[in-house]
Amino acid sequence: MVVLPVLFLGLRKDPDEPPIFPGGWPVLGHAHFFFGNTLNFWKVIKTLSEKSMEMGHATHFFMGPVKFYVPTWKKHRKLINPAFNQQILDNFMGIFNSQSKLLVTRLKVEVDKGPFDHSTYVRQNFMETICLTAIDNAVSEEDAIKYVQSFEAYLNLNISRFIKFWLHSDFIFKFSNIKKQLDENSKFLTEMSDSVLKKKRALRNNGIQKINNETVPKIKVFMDLMMDLDGEVLTDQEIKDEINTIIMAGHDTSANVTIFALLLIGSYPEVQERIYKELQEVLGDKDDVEKQDLSRLVYLEAVLKETMRYYVMAPFVGRFIDREVKLRNCTLKPGYNCLFMMYGIHRNPLWGPDVNEFKPERWLDPATMPKNPNMFVGFSTGKRNCIGKTYAMMSIKVLLSHLLRRYKLHGDHTKMVLKLDVLLKPVTGHLITLEDRLRKK
Repeated sequence: MVVLPVLFLGLRKDPDEPPIFPGGWPVLGHAHFFFGNTLNFWKVIKTLSEKSMEMGHATHFFMGPVKFYVPTWKKHRKLINPAFNQQILDNFMGIFNSQSKLLVTRLKVEVDKGPFDHSTYVRQNFMETICLTAIDNAVSEEDAIKYVQSFEAYLNLNISRFIKFWLHSDFIFKFSNIKKQLDENSKFLTEMSDSVLKKKRALRNNGIQKINNETVPKIKVFMDLMMDLDGEVLTDQEIKDEINTIIMAGHDTSANVTIFALLLIGSYPEVQERIYKELQEVLGDKDDVEKQDLSRLVYLEAVLKETMRYYVMAPFVGRFIDREVKLRNCTLKPGYNCLFMMYGIHRNPLWGPDVNEFKPERWLDPATMPKNPNMFVGFSTGKRNCIGKTYAMMSIKVLLSHLLRRYKLHGDHTKMVLKLDVLLKPVTGHLITLEDRLRKK
């Protein structure tokens, strides 16, 4: 496990403490490492991961204070867990299927037209899907897209501040253009979430919906489930915060995994054909993917897990150390903040000599996997792992099932240039081409 504590830069007083990462400056510490843009940010994270392993898997690194709100997280996680139970998620299968078919239709214009950027299509699809499952029809399609785009802008602006160390000062920051843009996005998001909550409250007593002029039971979306707790333990602001988190995390991470997966599948013809064969065996001529089909798509799941291992979506996560932690080569002291380098964990030699190869088959043979289950952190790990991991796997599996039964992909992931803002994302070299399998029959 690669660990990077964020500490005050000073002399190493205790030989049991992790060594100080080289290259720090007085006062600034290591903040200058991140100067530049999001392409440089990704290069720095890779370097830190690799160097940390060389230094014994842990090192001191000064970037200043980081805040964590653990008591609030604990309370909210316990409350919202029921919203992600399997019965609730199974109700979304209809939405997953209809949204997948919509993407298949939208992609028809790209068939046999040469390389194109599929990320735009995929992101829009997941924006719509998460809004349908999180807030239902409380906003229009146009506003839903603006809603999610504002989230992305807000988070990316915070990353921009992070990599510009002079903006760490609140005094300097308040005069910056980034602060102005953050305020504008924050204002829009506040107004939007207020509007959504108001509309949902107006419909609160109406537990039915009309489809083709017929009254049918209404499927509860995530906001409905949050509001079931209303007046007891969650304030209006907390409801909005939880829904905002679900929307942002639910669309961006799933979209990213799908974008990388499609490119990797298009880069390895043998992988693509094995997926197609499995889809034919499991689904046959069925129009929709049913919930019982998902567990039978074993190889497709292996491809998705290998995608998340190979291109880790969140290359690091932060944690606060509240008690002494003994590692093999050193001890982490309580009171410090820590960054876990997920990229380093997924490229650890414990994965075997083929650690740097894309190899879905490794997931089908337990003998080829690391013995420690925490070596895969595609959905983070521990108590604060991703609460929406089942939702994500279900929605992505359904989407890929529809796409790969209809289209044959071509791409080359080795040409891809990456950046790191909130998540790892492609900049160039991620284009794919499409062939329509139905036209060849």
